[in-house]
Amino acid sequence: SGSIDQITFDTTPNVFGYFSVQSMGGVHEYADSQFGHLFAIGDKRDTARKNMVQALSKLLIRGEIRTTVEYLRQILETDDFVSNRLSTTWLEKTLKEGIVTLKPAEHIVVMSGALFRAHRLAKTRMVNYMDALERGRFL
Repeated sequence: SGSIDQITFDTTPNVFGYFSVQSMGGVHEYADSQFGHLFAIGDKRDTARKNMVQALSKLLIRGEIRTTVEYLRQILETDDFVSNRLSTTWLEKTLKEGIVTLKPAEHIVVMSGALFRAHRLAKTRMVNYMDALERGRFL
C-alpha cells in the first residue's frame, strides 16, 4: 500500500501496459496488489521475452510503494527462463537457491548511506541555525 508519485512507461508496438492509479497517486480502490500489468509480444518467445525485459528496464515507478519490477526483470534473464526449462516448482527452487536476488549494488548502498548522513547533518544544522536566528544571534 501507499501512494504513487510517478509512473513512466512508454507503450511500444510490442509492449502494452496499463495501471490502476488515480490522479492523486492512490491505487484505485478496486485494484488488488497488482495495480499494473504489462504484456509483450514477439514473433518468437525469446523476442517477446526480450521486449518485456527492455520494457521493465525502462519502467519507472516512484512513490511510497515497493515493486517487483527489478526482480521480474532478473527472473526473465535467468538461463532457465531463457531456455524455457521451467516447472511448477522452478520459482521456489530459484528463490531457495538465491539465483535471483534483490540486493542493491555496493556503490548504491554506500552512496545512499552517505547521502542520508549528509541530509541528517544538514537538517540538524538548519534547525540550529533557525533557533539561533530566532534568539537574535547571527552566526
